[in-house]
Amino acid sequence: MSDTLSLHGIRKAYNHGKPNEVTVLRGVDLTVKAGEIVALVAPSGAGKSTLLHIAGLLDTPDAGTVTMSGTDLTNLSDRRRTATRRGDVGFIYQFHHLLPEFTALENIVLPQLANGVSDQHAQDRAMQLLAEVGVAERAGHRPAALSGGEQQRVAFCRALANAPKLLLADEPTGNLDPGTSDRVFDALMSLVRGTGLSALIATHNLELASRMDRIVRLDQGHLTAG
Repeated sequence: MSDTLSLHGIRKAYNHGKPNEVTVLRGVDLTVKAGEIVALVAPSGAGKSTLLHIAGLLDTPDAGTVTMSGTDLTNLSDRRRTATRRGDVGFIYQFHHLLPEFTALENIVLPQLANGVSDQHAQDRAMQLLAEVGVAERAGHRPAALSGGEQQRVAFCRALANAPKLLLADEPTGNLDPGTSDRVFDALMSLVRGTGLSALIATHNLELASRMDRIVRLDQGHLTAG
């Protein structure tokens, strides 16, 4: 299989040159192959969010390269980074971050419109995604009228709206109770497997991590397998 994402020699520090300089990533190497779901396990403060942000072009490394499908993205212009994020990368966070004034359907339609898709096609795809995660009947509801599990399922659909190559998720079920977390994670895995995209999913939950294809651990700035 080809590599959807390849990180090589990624280093990142904050407060450069100051007494309180903190080195978060110390030469991280990671590949995620096409169709592979990788669990990223790390203690709080270990730098997993920083690593995800660098992989998704939301942040830049101090050293190292970020490659997606064979293309080096490390030194792209801001405009091209934005276009790549919008079309090729989907993001899911612990909190859903849905736009409160829009319905579930509209939250999934909007990123597609921003990517140049017609309104009808965007609505059709939004309804298809909502049906796949079992909340199609809630399409016309605003986030405040949805349960936590429903909100996060809608967030999953929004992340996949533009058919990205890579999904990056930061504790996607961490804000839910255990029972809801399991059901929502099942919906996420079904959606990811069904679309065949690659995913890097950060989680503290070792049971959830064990259901993915591979586990990598980040600790003290270094990445190890298993």
